[in-house]
Amino acid sequence: MQIEELLTEMRAGNESARDELLAILYRDLKVLARSQRFRGSAPDTINTTALVHEAYLKLAGSNGQYADRAHFYRVAVRAMRQILLDYAERRSAAKRGSGLRPITLEADRDLVMNQKAEHVVALDEALRRLAELSPRQVEIVELRYFAGFTIDETGDIMGLSAATVSRDWTSARAWLQRELDQE
Repeated sequence: MQIEELLTEMRAGNESARDELLAILYRDLKVLARSQRFRGSAPDTINTTALVHEAYLKLAGSNGQYADRAHFYRVAVRAMRQILLDYAERRSAAKRGSGLRPITLEADRDLVMNQKAEHVVALDEALRRLAELSPRQVEIVELRYFAGFTIDETGDIMGLSAATVSRDWTSARAWLQRELDQE
């Protein structure tokens, strides 16, 4: 059964459709999270399984109220982005912490992890500013950067042509790079 059919069945109250849908969506979440981890945009403090489980809990809590597969991907990517941001902010806060410096044998690794956490926070702040100018470009960045979708896949999910996605992707990347360079 396809996701759209399962969504219809679930809205009609079919519990077995809900269970089947969540199993399919869980597999999709694993693919999205793995993409996120391999792209290097996830802080080292969260692994793929933890990211999937946290996103799954957030998404399962919405009782699967997704209009279609594209809507699910949009919600899932935003959930993962928020989870990664929360981890990065906690890592940055702990780094600034109570004035106590942790003793570590892996100082170089800690520096890299802190830089990744700071990058995630800075990127999120820049995306919030971009959202005021172009929410569509933010959604394209979320699908391309955070979920790893291709131009064509992003266009299919958003109902846009590949050319439009490509133009917005190029424009958003340039705008974000300028914003991040200024920080």
